[in-house]
Parts: sequence; C-alpha cells; structure tokens
Amino acid sequence: MTRHISPYHAPDFYTDALAKGRHRDIVGGRWEETGRIQMGLLLGEGLRPDHHLLDIGAGALRLGCKAVPYLDQGHYWATDLSGALLRQGHRAEMEDPSRLATSQLIEDDNFNFPGVTDRITHAIAFAVFTHLPMNHLRRALIQTRARFPQLEKLLFTVFLAPDAAASLEPVRQPDGVVTHDTRAPYHMLAEDVVHLTRVSGFTPDLRAARLPRGQALIVATPN
Repeated sequence: MTRHISPYHAPDFYTDALAKGRHRDIVGGRWEETGRIQMGLLLGEGLRPDHHLLDIGAGALRLGCKAVPYLDQGHYWATDLSGALLRQGHRAEMEDPSRLATSQLIEDDNFNFPGVTDRITHAIAFAVFTHLPMNHLRRALIQTRARFPQLEKLLFTVFLAPDAAASLEPVRQPDGVVTHDTRAPYHMLAEDVVHLTRVSGFTPDLRAARLPRGQALIVATPN
C-alpha cells in the first residue's frame, strides 16, 4: 500500500470529500473555535484592516470568512493545495462572497504563491506544516521571505517532540493527537524549527502556549 506524505495528497481525497459535503471536516473540524483563534492570533500581532493578509493552506476559508469582513476589500489572499476546496469555501462559507474575488483564491502545491500580490504584510499557515515533512517548511519559509518584501510577520504552527530520542517514537500531544517523525501528522524538534526559521531570514518567536490539538505557534519576523 502506497503511503502519501499526508492524507490530503492521496488521489481523489478532495473529490470524494467535497462530494460528501465534508469541506469543514477535512480541514480539522472545530470550525468556529479554530477560526476565532486564528483571527485572534492575527489581531494580537497587530493586523489592521489596511494590511494585506495571505492565508497559506486556507482550505475552506475557515479564517477567510472572518478575515475578509475585517480587512479592506481585496486585502485577503488564500492559497491551498486544492483550488476546489477554496472555491467550495467561497460558495458555502462567505457571508458576502462579492467581497472576495475568486482570482485571489490560488491553487498552489509547492509554496510558489503564483499570482499573489507582493504587497502582503501578514501571512499565516495554521495546521499546514503539521501535515508535511520538514523540508516543506524550509521551502515555505524561503519562498515567503523572498516573495513578499513588505512582509511584517508570518505566523505558523507545528507539532513538537520533547527531545531527539522521543522524536523517533509516536508522541501524544497535550490535546491528545498522536504525532510521528516520518508520517502525518508530523512532529519536529523545537531546535530544528527555530534553526530553519533563522536561516530563512526570520527572527523566530516560539510561543509557550499550546493551540488546539497541541500545536505550537511560531511568530516569524523578517530580519
């Protein structure tokens, strides 16, 4: 049996899930709670309506349906592995879909951010790198730093293992999720995350508090 790097990369994963109306479920459930937390994190880091926000791995717009009414029109951009999932979120979850142009919903499978404005000031990748191997985080950091010269802050989450020895085994996170070193959901060492962030051109701030499912938050500020 072929093992994919994450469930989201399995053939027909999105087609089957969307056909069953599961666009909220496949992005992790806890829709309202997690969306409020994401928006609260951004506001806590100084997001204003005139800023330009990039929602990396935006899924079905769990954050977007809250950020779009807050931001000036045209200031929210979303990327995801599945363009179909983004469009379903636009149809089903936006209170006023006219405030978000579908041209700002970008299918992107390698963090190249094609077509995204270079005016981005804030970016968030919530529960993205929890489902990808570490080199995807490296690529995303480098690409984000290079693509967006006006970027002020990048927020992202990971699962952590307590130490190198423990990282080789499954780790039960504070919220009960069991994570792994070589299959999704993935955990990393804090030292590795901090190092990758620094060498990619950011100053990392690894926060002590744990978010839903035990995720750790890193606020990365461009050097």
